[in-house]
Order: sequence, then C-alpha cells, then structure tokens
Amino acid sequence: MRRRAFVASLAWPFAARAVDGQAKIALPRDEGAHPDSRTEWWYLTGWLGDALGFQVTFFRFRRDEDTTNPSAFTPRQILLAHAALADPRRGRLVHDERAAREGFSLAQAERGRASVWIDDWRLEQVGDGYRVHLPGREFDFDLSFAGGGLVFQGDGGVSRKGFRPAERSFYYSRPQLRVAGKLSGGAVEGLAWLDHEWSDAYVPTEASGWDWTGLNLADGGSVMAFRMRAKAGGVHYAPPGDSFTPLRTWRSPRTGIEYPVEMRVRHRDRELTLKPLMDDQEFDARAST
Repeated sequence: MRRRAFVASLAWPFAARAVDGQAKIALPRDEGAHPDSRTEWWYLTGWLGDALGFQVTFFRFRRDEDTTNPSAFTPRQILLAHAALADPRRGRLVHDERAAREGFSLAQAERGRASVWIDDWRLEQVGDGYRVHLPGREFDFDLSFAGGGLVFQGDGGVSRKGFRPAERSFYYSRPQLRVAGKLSGGAVEGLAWLDHEWSDAYVPTEASGWDWTGLNLADGGSVMAFRMRAKAGGVHYAPPGDSFTPLRTWRSPRTGIEYPVEMRVRHRDRELTLKPLMDDQEFDARAST
C-alpha cells in the first residue's frame, strides 16, 4: 500500500511542532483524537473471506487558527474518510469517500476513545475492539474487530520519519484483529490491521510520501515496514533493515500514474514478496483531499 502525503494537497499554513521524544502513548486515553496535532488517522486494512481486501480510514486535519477571523463558524478541524474494497471478480478497486468540517452535526472525532464519524460513516471503539458502519454507493461495511495484539512502533510509540527532530509521529498498531460482520448484507469474517498515528510533521520537506506495509503472518506474528520516498527519486529515509524493491509496475489508464504492484520487502532478517490480488487498485481521492 502506498500512503500518499494527503496533507500536501491541503494548502493551509501550519506551525510544525516536534513530537516530544520523552512522551509516551497511554491507552486507552490515546485511542481518541488529538486535536492539537496537525494530522491524525485511524487506518484499518484487512482481508475478508477467500480473496477480498478492504480499507477503512478516517483522517483528521487541524487548520491553524486564524486570529483575524474570530467567527465560531471558521472550520478548524477537517475530517476525511476513505473506504475501498478490492474484489478480483470486479477487476477494479471499488471505493468511496467523505469529507466534512467538524461540528454542526456534520462530523466529530472524540477525545479519550476511538469514535470518529462523518454523517452516517462511523468507526467506534467497543470495549477492547472496534465497530465500523459505512454504507457506500457500491458496498456496505458493517464489521466488528476484536482481539489482536498491540505494537508501539518505533521507540516506544515514537516513530521517526526523517532526520530532523520534528519529523516523528506517535504511532501504535493493532495487528491480527479478528473481523466478523456483514459486507453488503452477506456474512464475512477475516483478519485486519489497525494503525493509529498522529503528528505535526510526519512527511519531511524532501519527501513525496511513503511506501508502507502491515502484514498479519500465518504464525500469528506481524511485520510493519516503511520508507519515505524522496521527491528527487529514491529513498529519503527508512528505518534500519527496511527496504522495498519494485518487481513489477502497472500504469493507470485513468491518471497515467505508474505504480509498483509487486514488491520485495526486507524487514530486519525477513524477506517477503508481496503480490496483489489484482493490478488495478488505484484510489483517486482528489474529490476529498
């Protein structure tokens, strides 16, 4: 999966603040929103049945307060949501998206617990698990997530994204989540991975975005690897032991963008080859980002 630098498309000024390397993630408090941080997401990806991939993501972006405009109607928090279903029988990625400013019964991201919604799209913390309800144009997700592990990424949950002190994020993962529920009315079950991450400056100025993978392994373990791509080409930053080698590419007939669709990933002492369910999994999110 290629995570785009969504914030780059939002031309709002902001003052970057360094992630405090001494601070620690505290759960369950930090399951909820951190509105003082510039960027935040709850990112669910997973596998349903024999061969269905899915993604459900809620993003929160903070606009810096305009002191010249004291109006209570000024949008200060923007919420976005993306959902997608990779079904080889359709031969393409089916996706939908939402966007709204927070407040006025349009959208909300609660503090202290994972509860994020835009209109009738919702991700809700239920006990130690989660519930997702997303009616879409071509699919309906009604899924519950339970069990799984807990991994504080980086140094105790502080994940470096570049070489400057500010280029870090708070980041934890919930791999090996058991999924059960309904997809467009039909019963499904599977495995999923949740990332919760927040930061003020998660993409270095020299980077164009990143490559990321989160893998639930058959033996019950998990692997997370990433690299920050340089605008000039190549790699700007990657954790020690992480590397991505494209083995095959695909060019979108809609946008003309060329994507690596088969990758060799090295993470510490592991080497894995990732192959897609299908080549066409482009998510063109320009309508919301």
